[in-house]
Amino acid sequence: MRLYRGQIPTIAEEITQSLVKEGHIEVLPEYVVEVNLDIEASLKEYNRRDRQLLERAKDMVSARNLDYSHTGRIRQTLADREKFGIGEKAYEYVIRQLIEVLMHSRNVEEIYAEDNELRRSMRTVLRRYAGTDRDLDRQVRARIKNLQEGTTNWEIEYERVMGDLRSSKRLN
Repeated sequence: MRLYRGQIPTIAEEITQSLVKEGHIEVLPEYVVEVNLDIEASLKEYNRRDRQLLERAKDMVSARNLDYSHTGRIRQTLADREKFGIGEKAYEYVIRQLIEVLMHSRNVEEIYAEDNELRRSMRTVLRRYAGTDRDLDRQVRARIKNLQEGTTNWEIEYERVMGDLRSSKRLN
């Protein structure tokens, strides 16, 4: 799951609105912004740790003189070792973190819902925004289909085109 920095405030607002609207949590109107900021902080921390994990995996690939294609497996191994969720496990990991944030936040008056109800509401919002990543990936791959995947040229061009698309859609 990839969360774009530019989308995090919107995701946090939608999660808060969804939970309040469904009656899962009670937040006084003057504290809604604070709850959004609590959720944002948790999502930003997930992104920071995810980037850090990817960099460590790339460093290990480089240090071991492995092909770039090993990065994903090494990243998964590191994530499993640190009990950090990536891929499909990312949803449960992030949601677990968000529930903890809500439980300990001084800005949330009361939580009325069970954890599974909170999870369902949050997962709906997160999946909607995670779809952005899949769409971007499809667009990038369509634009660079003439290059062989896994080659250095492909990786460089993929990052360049992805950066251009993110900029044009203001997702940076």
